[in-house]
Amino acid sequence: MRRRVVHVLARPWSGRGELAFAVALYTLYEVVRGFGSTSLELARAHAADIVALEQWLGVFFERSIQEGVEHVPALPGVLGFLYMSLHLGGTTAALIWVYRSHREHFPLMRTTIVAGTAISLAVYVLYPAAPPRLAGLGFVDTVTNAAHVNLSSEALGSLYNPFAAVPSLHFGYALLVGAAMASLGRSHAVRAAGFVYPLVMLFVIVATGNHFLFDAAAGGVVMVVAWLFARRVAAPRLVAATA
Repeated sequence: MRRRVVHVLARPWSGRGELAFAVALYTLYEVVRGFGSTSLELARAHAADIVALEQWLGVFFERSIQEGVEHVPALPGVLGFLYMSLHLGGTTAALIWVYRSHREHFPLMRTTIVAGTAISLAVYVLYPAAPPRLAGLGFVDTVTNAAHVNLSSEALGSLYNPFAAVPSLHFGYALLVGAAMASLGRSHAVRAAGFVYPLVMLFVIVATGNHFLFDAAAGGVVMVVAWLFARRVAAPRLVAATA
């Protein structure tokens, strides 16, 4: 059975097959992460625990970062736009690039995303947490105020779970994309961009009030665990071993 699973996962599929799988995965993700019963009170209580932990560790800098951004003309709007577009757009672009230029590595990246998303969905249900902008701690909803997209509206609220903040897949996916660019890029510019991309995403999600640093750290841990799992079932070397 394991040999059959490896045989499927360790090989790139057709372009249509990969696209259909990606759409199905994203649809399932949006549906499942809203499961479970929660409330704003419980989500805020978990957010308060996160803040208390960060304060104990001496890393509660998020409000200062956002306040600094607010004083730079046009920057909040830019960051709001990047929050809405970079996560899905950057990940999609990276997946297409790996599939076209480094196809033997695509199964590893695909399986890492699947495993990381599955772990995250379980945590969303078990540990609902409010993002900073909904935590009642004075954070500004930058995306709503500057980018004019109300993430808490009834329309968008029906499409996603506003309390799915831990772990941050925005940062987790960015870490994976950055690692792929840094390790597979053929030019210094691409490799350098791979190192910078996760840092840019971290700044975006914190400055817009959508994630605490703890959320990002949790997203990074989840993606590393997912990558370690994927290496066992979808690493490029397994293609020849299971032929």
